[in-house]
Amino acid sequence: MSQSAVTTSNSTGFDASTTQASVALVGRIFLAAIFLLSGFSKITAPAMMIGYIQSVGLPLPAVALGLAILVEVGGGIALVLGYRTKVVATIMALFTLATAFAFHNNLADQNQFIHFFKNIAMTGGLLQVIAFGAGRFSLDGRRG
Repeated sequence: MSQSAVTTSNSTGFDASTTQASVALVGRIFLAAIFLLSGFSKITAPAMMIGYIQSVGLPLPAVALGLAILVEVGGGIALVLGYRTKVVATIMALFTLATAFAFHNNLADQNQFIHFFKNIAMTGGLLQVIAFGAGRFSLDGRRG
């Protein structure tokens, strides 16, 4: 029997399955928040972001901006809803690692060092989502 199929109650009336599903939902919301904020900030200042992308030497900065917005906003919404969560989390993890190496690779600069490892930590959270899924309180959970 899978761990998610096991339901145990404690003296407070909470069952482990509901607690696990609730924690997974809150975790997805917290993880998605930084992507949503970042994506919406890119939408509000596209010229600045295109300049930033150009400054690190990436090709096709307007296309890169569009892809970043799609991953951050689209992926963030999908992550909150728990829609195709493992695929979405995989794309977001790869994106997050790529941005760490492209934009935060000057580890001698303390600010860049912090941002680099923030991205590594976010990738770790996304790997947890890939490994364990969205949980019961998700569109994936409703599909079975």
